[in-house]
Amino acid sequence: MERKLKYHTGAYVLEEREKDGVLFLTYPLLEQTKMVRHGFSTRVGGVSEGMFGTMNLSFTRGDDEGAVRENFRRIGNAIGVKTEQMVLSKQTHTTNVREVTKKDCGNGIVRENIFEDVDGLVTNEPGVCLATFYADCVPLYFVDPVKRAIGLSHSGWRGTVGKIGKITVEKMRECYGSDPKDILAAVGPSICQSCYEVSEDVIRQFRENFREELWSDLFYRKSNGKYQLNLWKANEAVFIEAGIRPEHMAITNVCTCCNSELLFSHRASQGRRGNLGAFLAIKEDMDERDIINE
Repeated sequence: MERKLKYHTGAYVLEEREKDGVLFLTYPLLEQTKMVRHGFSTRVGGVSEGMFGTMNLSFTRGDDEGAVRENFRRIGNAIGVKTEQMVLSKQTHTTNVREVTKKDCGNGIVRENIFEDVDGLVTNEPGVCLATFYADCVPLYFVDPVKRAIGLSHSGWRGTVGKIGKITVEKMRECYGSDPKDILAAVGPSICQSCYEVSEDVIRQFRENFREELWSDLFYRKSNGKYQLNLWKANEAVFIEAGIRPEHMAITNVCTCCNSELLFSHRASQGRRGNLGAFLAIKEDMDERDIINE
């Protein structure tokens, strides 16, 4: 398998890491806080076979359960968390965001998944690893180094038009007193505008929910009557609307569809694929001197 990602033009906001054969991606913006462990998986380093090869993180797409559990163990080890610390939910393209605590650790991975219709998770408890899953949709990471809280949300086109990123920030404010100006936020690897064709009914909802002056950045119409939609720009606009500072954002330039050899893509594989995972946890062994307080 080719092990070199293709990047769109722009700043390199992601770094490639490898541990024990597991290739994953991290954000220097989030690492600089020295507060979190985080990562975004690739297809490299697991034990699954065939269309799930090799690091599939889905129990629901027909892969061997034992292989998926081993994949979770491997990616967790690479990032620095244990599977029993992870909190999973049943993602259904909602804008529902749930607060979780240590009592929820293991949900969906070492015990039954009881979180229905949840696409965003927040916590302020060290050792709780938030986990969300992807194969073209947009991962959204949030780190508040002042209130020491985090959030992780799954944002497909429905979540984006519903502004789950802003809802996640509002949940962090409600639960932990987070000020949006303190939050560091990242848009993770996902499908790029060039690869993401959508129909008029989707664009109609973006017109209804985003200011007209943004439309030229978010979509354009093609001769076949379809549109190319920019979920990266849309989520950046959601971050700004939520009150996050531009200098506190890291917007991906890695497309899952353009990198389908290394990253699962629903569009590129026509649905024959596994899932990638985003992971975010507050360290349990933080040094007070390492925490950024801006």
